[in-house]
Amino acid sequence: MKLVEGTATVADVNEFVARLGNIGDEFDCAIQAFDADYVAGREHLESAVEHANRAFERGENVARDRAVEILLYAAGRRQINQALEMGVSEGERDVVVVVDGERETPASEAIADVLTPGSTLDTPDRESVFEFFSVSERELAATTADLTDIVCERVALLEVEK
Repeated sequence: MKLVEGTATVADVNEFVARLGNIGDEFDCAIQAFDADYVAGREHLESAVEHANRAFERGENVARDRAVEILLYAAGRRQINQALEMGVSEGERDVVVVVDGERETPASEAIADVLTPGSTLDTPDRESVFEFFSVSERELAATTADLTDIVCERVALLEVEK
């Protein structure tokens, strides 16, 4: 798995997603873009990719497309329409794009041409992550885990909820 970080100016979400999909098809990779505000760090996306790949290997996937399965796990949701909130939206956005597959290096380079490079994983929007994943300050205070750990737990729990 590789991550490509940067800022995207999205005039049309469907067009942007189709462009990433074409790159995925060209390099035979799963490619999924996320609004960086909802990503609780690299470990969050690594966990989502690992769980999605495992679901496909076991034939337990919900989505037909591996990129969509990655989105579902990253969001900790089974409903695509609910998970899409984590995806990109119109306007200028900080994004992180997951690239997973045999030819992820050239695919990542192609995606880098779609973004203005920049670090986005270092600055998740704490309020957005708390709200989206239903994490409370009380829950965070009751454990030695950090926010990323709690979000990764939500990702892992999705397998139990199938």
